[in-house]
Amino acid sequence: MRRIRVACVPAIAALACLAADTLPAQQPQVHYDHAGTLSPGAIGQGRLRREGPLRGYVQPVEIKAPQGALISLAMDGQFDDGDSSTRLVGLQISPVYRLKVTNIPRNAGYEVFPTIEIIDRLYAPRGKETRFPIPIELTQEELEMALAGKFVTRVIYVEDTDTALPVAQDPNEQHWLEVHGSDDVLAEADKLGRPVAILRIGGRLPDADGPSPEFLFGSPGWMPLSPPAEVVEPAAAVNVLPRRG
Repeated sequence: MRRIRVACVPAIAALACLAADTLPAQQPQVHYDHAGTLSPGAIGQGRLRREGPLRGYVQPVEIKAPQGALISLAMDGQFDDGDSSTRLVGLQISPVYRLKVTNIPRNAGYEVFPTIEIIDRLYAPRGKETRFPIPIELTQEELEMALAGKFVTRVIYVEDTDTALPVAQDPNEQHWLEVHGSDDVLAEADKLGRPVAILRIGGRLPDADGPSPEFLFGSPGWMPLSPPAEVVEPAAAVNVLPRRG
């Protein structure tokens, strides 16, 4: 069984990311002229062939799993030691990154191996890129679907501010839209905004004697990033002088 979804980066986040930098002039409405069913890596490679400051750019990405789960990324032919349910990393456009999710709530001892393909970048204010990462959420439901033998494809897109509904969204919650299995998930996301990442959950598993280079897509390089420092608002002035009388 195959299930496809499109998920958005809220318009308010897109505005914050895009406002302080310059996008290529007069971008076309259609961002991708090929099917979203292409093999992993093909869409990102096609995007690199188009104009734009993409090649070599390291895009901050925040990956979240359910509380208690552990996320590992492939590095040098093996998975690193996952010690958190949230990872902030820098990924390049086009390579396919293999993940391992363990310690899944209610599914101890089971593992899921999603992939992430970054197909475009955000345009954050210079020096503030880690404040505006691409959010990729690994939900409990989708992880359990993968364990049940199903395959989920999700395209994350930046919402089009001209067509987005003026409704406040929880920045900690990723909204998604179910797409019919016969539809092209990339084309559907393209109608709603600018696709930036593809998450695939389920399907292939590593060999019994360990993950092969093919399974890890060659273990492309990635960069661990530190969360941005919290902005502390100045405290309101307080009168500490004793009252008279």
